[in-house]
Amino acid sequence: MATDTHPGKAGAGAAGPGLRRLLLDNGALTALIVLLVAMSLLSGDFLTTQNLLNVGVQAAVTAILAFGVTFVIVSAGIDLSVGSVAALSATVLAWAATSAGVSVVLAVLLAVATGIACGFVNGALVAYGKLPSFIATLAMLSIARGLSLVISQGSPIAFPDSVSVLGDTLGGWLPVPALVMIAMGLITALVLARTYLGRSMYAIGGNEEAARLSGLRVKKQKLAIYALSGLFAAVAGIVLASRLTSAQPQAAQGYELDAIAAVVIGGASLAGGVGKASGTLIGALILAVLRNGLNLMSVSAFWQQVVIGVVIALAVLLDTLRRKAGSGAAAGAGSSAGPGSPGSGRGGAVKAGLALVCVAAVIAAVTFFNSGSSGGNTRIGMSLSTLNNPFFVQMKAGAQAEAKAAGIDLTVTDAQNDASQQANQLQNFTSSGVDSIIVNPVDSDAVGPAVRGADEAGIPVIAADRGVNKADTATLVASDNVAGGKLAAKALADKLGGKGSIVVLQGTAGTSASRERGAGFAAGIKAYPGIKVVATQPADFDRTKGLDVMTNLLQGHPGITGVFAENDEMALGAVKALGTKAGKSVSVVGFDGTPDGLKAVGTGTLYASVAQQPKELGRIAVRNAVRAAEDKKVAGTVKVPVKVVTRQNVADFS
Repeated sequence: MATDTHPGKAGAGAAGPGLRRLLLDNGALTALIVLLVAMSLLSGDFLTTQNLLNVGVQAAVTAILAFGVTFVIVSAGIDLSVGSVAALSATVLAWAATSAGVSVVLAVLLAVATGIACGFVNGALVAYGKLPSFIATLAMLSIARGLSLVISQGSPIAFPDSVSVLGDTLGGWLPVPALVMIAMGLITALVLARTYLGRSMYAIGGNEEAARLSGLRVKKQKLAIYALSGLFAAVAGIVLASRLTSAQPQAAQGYELDAIAAVVIGGASLAGGVGKASGTLIGALILAVLRNGLNLMSVSAFWQQVVIGVVIALAVLLDTLRRKAGSGAAAGAGSSAGPGSPGSGRGGAVKAGLALVCVAAVIAAVTFFNSGSSGGNTRIGMSLSTLNNPFFVQMKAGAQAEAKAAGIDLTVTDAQNDASQQANQLQNFTSSGVDSIIVNPVDSDAVGPAVRGADEAGIPVIAADRGVNKADTATLVASDNVAGGKLAAKALADKLGGKGSIVVLQGTAGTSASRERGAGFAAGIKAYPGIKVVATQPADFDRTKGLDVMTNLLQGHPGITGVFAENDEMALGAVKALGTKAGKSVSVVGFDGTPDGLKAVGTGTLYASVAQQPKELGRIAVRNAVRAAEDKKVAGTVKVPVKVVTRQNVADFS
């Protein structure tokens, strides 16, 4: 397609129209510039060197994954497995370098080979097995995630220090992940534009049958394309684990969707034949800028998802209309118009107008939903592991109530059980210069590097409910989980008369809450030799997973008489799976004392819950955060008491 400027338009004034053409002919670039301007206007903390470097770091993993996915999408395929392959590759590296005693260099090669092998299998299933790419890569998504959990036994594995430098900085300021992202982007551009394989991708994506008839070995090319995607996924997994200093078997969940979104936002077509590295990079940066800016402006975690979805849709719509308007202008103008001149006539007006709509939508959304400042002199950032759990919702409510009463500016974010996203949030808090930070870790090890960054910036960090490993915190505000586990063991054993078979539902691997509750329960149940623990399975503190895991366990252990779940959500899932057995032939004990849990205790389906006080925990965390910000002395550990709640005393807690 010709791209030369019309001869009559060339000259001294070409620079202005050239810039306009560049912006109007690249919808994703226009959207990115719009976002940068809007965020700069709405947040004084956005346009700083440190924060822009944070954006680069936070875009790195998504961008690297997206570069690999670009190859697949250009060839008219899809790869849903990249997130799981990234987690598996990092897990293989960490396991090989620690448990297996392999040299770090060989461990890295094994991790890369793992990614390539997964991609190769995807390619074989698509090319030779004739499976749709959606189905083949969906299967690999499950296989890779399962292997990651098998290898790690569901627990994070410490990452080698020599590899962790990939998540660090050069000279104390230049982030290595961003450099790796740029390097992988250049490799992607080179492959797409300068290699036989790259040209084959466009040919296959444009018309696979025509490519085959032209002499291309389509099947072999597909093997190479998917293997290349697996290679990029392995690199992304290594960079992600390096940032967190641990390989997380559950890492990068849902990242495949971000990667695909970045590619499409960048101008690629899911129909194939269209796409480029620069567009993919811009798409990844758009997602990173959105999340970073909305965090800085204290936008509600729930509304963030809405705003991000709207802006993604607007960005893609802008690019779609650009293509349609460009095609229409070219067809109608004939040879009299400058070839590829998108800024002229009606097409240019449409695109310019849509760009303005995009600006207005972004500014209106973030301004309207911005929670704003409470006017206090103290600014506190609070990152919760998830708001998809009643316990943490109550903790948030208690923290907000305390902040409002004290006139404190409190910003609460939701990490959505993603250790990497939580690290990004803590980085954003640090770069915005809050006075103190409260963190409820997704993973106690993975949060360490981000907390160390806050420590270096002189910002005190308060750990809430779960401790932080390998970093200094001003205090830990938590329930006495070990004591609570022992209380749960005694309550269940007393109910069973010291005899029976029980199962244990564990929380999210790597969290101090799960470890401590589990350790307390194990220590307490040892005093009752007549009780046998026949199964222990993780259900990640989630009610749905608790239901599914309990349903499966009942198939192999139909005669159980008791269940201990490390939180009420899993306990309620177990109650649902047990049906009429719950509270009759099978006694279930939970932990947390959430409203739903206490209601179940009142009806008798849940025998007992070890009640915490999440609202009080949130209040105490804010009080200690304020004291730490004012350089006042705080206790190293603040324990919030727990108590067993049964049907006899539930009215006192409800």
